[in-house]
Amino acid sequence: MKRTLTCTILAVLFGLHASLAMAKAVSTPENWDYLQPDRDQVIASLNVVELLKRHHYNKPPLNDARSAKIFDSYIQMLDPSRSYFLASDLEEFGKWRNQFDDFLKGGNLEPGFAIYKRHLERLQNRLNYALGLLGKGVDSFDFTIDEELLIDREKAAWARNMAELDDLWRKRVKDEVLRLKLAGKEPKAIEELLTKRYKNQLARLNQTRGEDVFQTYINAFAQSYDPHTQYLSPDNAENFDINMSLSLEGIGAVLQSDNEHVKIVRLVPAGPAEKSKQLAPADKIIGVGQANDEMVDVIGWRLDEVVKLIRGPKGSVVHLEVIPASNAPNDQSSKVVAITREAVKLEEQAAKKSVLNLEHQGQSFKLGVIEVPAFYLDFKALRAGDQNYKSTTRDVKKLLSELEAEKVDGVVIDLRNNGGGSLQEATELTGLFIDQGPTVLVRNSDGRVDVLADEQTGAYYKGPLAVLVNRLSASASEIFAGAMQDYHRALILGGQTFGKGTVQTIQPLNHGELKLTLAKFYRVSGQSTQHQGVIPDITYPADVDTKEIGESALPEALPWDSIRAAINPDMNPFKPFLAELKARHEARTGENPDFVFTRDRLALAQELMHDTTVSLNEDKRRAQQADIEKRQLALENALRLAKGEQPLAKLEKEDETTPHIDADKPKPEDDAYLSESGRILLDYLGLSSAMAKH
Repeated sequence: MKRTLTCTILAVLFGLHASLAMAKAVSTPENWDYLQPDRDQVIASLNVVELLKRHHYNKPPLNDARSAKIFDSYIQMLDPSRSYFLASDLEEFGKWRNQFDDFLKGGNLEPGFAIYKRHLERLQNRLNYALGLLGKGVDSFDFTIDEELLIDREKAAWARNMAELDDLWRKRVKDEVLRLKLAGKEPKAIEELLTKRYKNQLARLNQTRGEDVFQTYINAFAQSYDPHTQYLSPDNAENFDINMSLSLEGIGAVLQSDNEHVKIVRLVPAGPAEKSKQLAPADKIIGVGQANDEMVDVIGWRLDEVVKLIRGPKGSVVHLEVIPASNAPNDQSSKVVAITREAVKLEEQAAKKSVLNLEHQGQSFKLGVIEVPAFYLDFKALRAGDQNYKSTTRDVKKLLSELEAEKVDGVVIDLRNNGGGSLQEATELTGLFIDQGPTVLVRNSDGRVDVLADEQTGAYYKGPLAVLVNRLSASASEIFAGAMQDYHRALILGGQTFGKGTVQTIQPLNHGELKLTLAKFYRVSGQSTQHQGVIPDITYPADVDTKEIGESALPEALPWDSIRAAINPDMNPFKPFLAELKARHEARTGENPDFVFTRDRLALAQELMHDTTVSLNEDKRRAQQADIEKRQLALENALRLAKGEQPLAKLEKEDETTPHIDADKPKPEDDAYLSESGRILLDYLGLSSAMAKH
């Protein structure tokens, strides 16, 4: 493959100088003229073109339609809130809209660089304008007049001239001042904070390298294919796991850029962030501080820059200032969380068991619970010939034996928040619960379907089984849950899973690396796990907004589809009882305080998310915030009263300045979702037993 690629690249390079001259039409200020594509970047771009053409799962053509996608993706990356470019800029760039396919095939990076340099010019102008407003003092803003700011600007009209842009930015700065004022900050502190923020952004702007431009532009191209196909610059290639998790000497969190913020997507099981119990998916990180040092404001920073601040020596403390996802959309109040950096230990991610004791329909039952935080395999110990190497399947097998010895009436496998891991382990774990047969199908870019299977005859555990999942159950978790559902081996309960059903590989380039989607997972029923995930047999209220978190929330996510099934399963034993199981579940949870709280909290959050504008009138804003806090407090107190706890006089705002110490783990009976899963399984056992007697 490399030889062919090299021949193609050399052929294009001979004609490169002529093509570079054609993209000089867009003028840029002299101070950005040093940003020019170099020969290594040109070769890397040609490599990416060829690799995507030959090996991407979909192999979509690089044509005018793809060019338009690249253009839209690039503009969205540079100006997602439509707050920098003018309508005239878009009109000027528009002549290239259907030419990026030709530019990329010809190794011409100049158009991408020209657009980026215009973005820098506009951004520099806006930051200077904002500093000018702050220079007049925050008291110069009049918060008594009635005006609004459109905050959802994804489809807003582009500003027609500088006067419109100035008015937008006057409102933006005014909104930031008001948010901080409502959070309790004094005028002088607000002015200092925002001035420092904008000056820091200006300073970093002036440190822009050609590599920053190239990476953004090539990613606009690569991610027009799917969200997991990604170019990694040489620096980011060395730190690839920042795009996966901050696992080694970090906090153990999957992060992603979200406009001007860095957002937490998922917490790594048994990682420092997860153990702190103070961070959650969709929390936004706005500040990072080292031990006793001053907090660094990171709004507007790139993901890789924020990651560098968060990472540090094992045992050291990092302070994160975060805006909790549970806040109302206009509530910018934050909390500070102290986390001790450490590597995630394999033994801490190991499967664990507990026993769920339930009184159900006048009888006492014991159900085994096996919590599987990740699909792990100690490759190092396995290669070294260690007979006691750790793996998910080996550990679960041992736990099943212990639970059967305790004479449990059934087992619940808890896969909540399990982000996946070893595909081999997902296959082998499936094998513990089925006789033998296919476990997952992998369709490659050439259309070939590989079948992974459990070759061992006989199931290790044949008893009643339920699998509990949620939106953060992903990848290998979805393969296992899907197999259990397709073989009708277990009731699947909980929330719709993440929907990550694609396979990536890393392809080294002459300059950086390309993470490339080259295959897709399919369940043995032939259904893809991509985009849709696994739909439970009985669905619980979501504890995160599925529009914000999940594969379907990512732009250009590959669609759900299906291929030929690998098995013809026996009759579904659950089907005759599903309607009754759902009816009983709904009757039980209609007034269950935890279920009611989760439903109502998400409904309130979704209602508030529909507000696309905010008032810049202080009295109105305070009234709106007070109303939201009143409604949030009512939800919290309804939950507390239902559980016999004392109501709160006001919502508590956490501010943890010392590392969190783990509290005692709650009993499984205290977990409403786990207890309900046990009751559904017991309902099924009762219904099926009654039918068998007739």
